[in-house]
Amino acid sequence: MAKRQHRPTLDGVDSTSAAGPERLCAVTRESRDPDELIRFVLSPDGVVVPDLDRRLPGRGVWIGCDKRLVEKAIATQAFSKSLKVKAEAPRDLADRLDDLILKRVTGALSLANKAGLAVAGFEKVFAALEKGPVRAILHGADAAADGRSKIDRKYKAIEASLGRSAAIVNVLTIAQMSLAIGRGSVVHAALTPGGLSDRFLEEAERLARYRHSTIEAAPGTDPGAADEFSEFSS
Repeated sequence: MAKRQHRPTLDGVDSTSAAGPERLCAVTRESRDPDELIRFVLSPDGVVVPDLDRRLPGRGVWIGCDKRLVEKAIATQAFSKSLKVKAEAPRDLADRLDDLILKRVTGALSLANKAGLAVAGFEKVFAALEKGPVRAILHGADAAADGRSKIDRKYKAIEASLGRSAAIVNVLTIAQMSLAIGRGSVVHAALTPGGLSDRFLEEAERLARYRHSTIEAAPGTDPGAADEFSEFSS
């Protein structure tokens, strides 16, 4: 079988893709779905800035959503090579991007809470599972394993009985969850279905990808079920 030839066009679009507008990672040279990459553009003063909403003007450079790839792009001057102009990439760009994505995750959680979609506390999460439906379970990354496992077993069993994957998010610390929800010591939380819950999951998925590049499906669930990515771990 002949090796597929990539023909990148303006803004890294791979024109050979039959599935849709894939983009070419400037580091790996692989075509990927835009949701698996991060777009960067040049500011008016020639500094590389991330464009997480993909709305900023100008030609973009696409890098896989993985902190290690962003660090490699900086080290190999991939931005300048792709844009064919001098592009200043700050040395701490990868860390700045982590902070930026993290703020989007906590901001989305705060909005979901204000919309009445979040409940916090071990007992309230269990009650939410009994009442149902639950869109996602959240645990502080530094939470004790025992409390997490009790909630997870119940949630996974419920979702498996419905033929769905369990969305379990562990990317935020207890302090970060507490600040986003606006109450002290939030160790466990649950989100009920709604657009803002979906938005939170999208941002959490991106943060998990960026920090680890892979997301493991929750044990005991069908990988082909409704949620493409079922567990986001820190």
